Amino acid sequence: METGSELEVIVAKTAGFCFGVERAVNKVYEQLEKNNQPIYTYGPIIHNEEVVADLSKRGVGVIYSEEELKQVEHGVVVIRSHGVSRHIYQLMKEKGLEVIDATCPFVKKIHRIVEEQTRAGRQVVIIGSEKHPEVEGIKGWGDAHTVVIETAEEAKNFAPQNGRSIAVVSQTTFNYNKFKELVEKFSKKGYDILVLNTICNATQERQVEAKEIASKVDAMIVIGGKNSSNTQKLYEICFGECKNTYYIQTLGDFDPEGGNSVRKVGITAGASTPKKIIEEVHTNVRVKF
Repeated sequence: METGSELEVIVAKTAGFCFGVERAVNKVYEQLEKNNQPIYTYGPIIHNEEVVADLSKRGVGVIYSEEELKQVEHGVVVIRSHGVSRHIYQLMKEKGLEVIDATCPFVKKIHRIVEEQTRAGRQVVIIGSEKHPEVEGIKGWGDAHTVVIETAEEAKNFAPQNGRSIAVVSQTTFNYNKFKELVEKFSKKGYDILVLNTICNATQERQVEAKEIASKVDAMIVIGGKNSSNTQKLYEICFGECKNTYYIQTLGDFDPEGGNSVRKVGITAGASTPKKIIEEVHTNVRVKF
């Protein structure tokens, strides 16, 4: 915590790169050091435009779809922390590509759970955002009856296929309170249900800390990529506590209004936000207010 110019700035201790993202990014830079083959990432390595642009300048290609993967003849493919489905692994193997697996260990664990529970005959329910790459990957370790549920309405309308028992897992970056609410809806229906809270500890800690800071400041700044699911959730949580919450990608996006009444500012950032961007906002926040 710092004071000065009558403005107090609180930076969240949990802001910025999480372990899984940092590991994935480092693996790409390692490959650049030691590999002469073409290097690709399956999907943008992180939801941060600055980092992706830097890697692009260094010649790292991004494969956006299975169709694009089929066009790749040789090279190294780094699987990002979000992970991929079983099918994508098989396709890479068939094509003889060198695979560097940077799937976050927390996500890898969900893949194993989904595979095991499906094999045991349970229908898997993934609580998360269907279009998120992490969820697409998780779903690819289940079967045709694996479902994704994100809203209370979807939970209410869900019925297990042929009365099967169900196993519930979560996207690692899902809002913990929302997860509990949805699980409660299933429990009330009296299903044979196995609930596995697979929300990453780092995500929970970040959300709890962000909520606490937002509740005691006049303005809150949330830094992260527009496509970053965990940053969007941080923004929602902070906005719930402090209506004067800004969602920015870089310092250049930050244009506060009515700064005169602001005496205390909080800063947090998503798992895909490099430290230097957080530091830049922290250093210049007083100028903006």
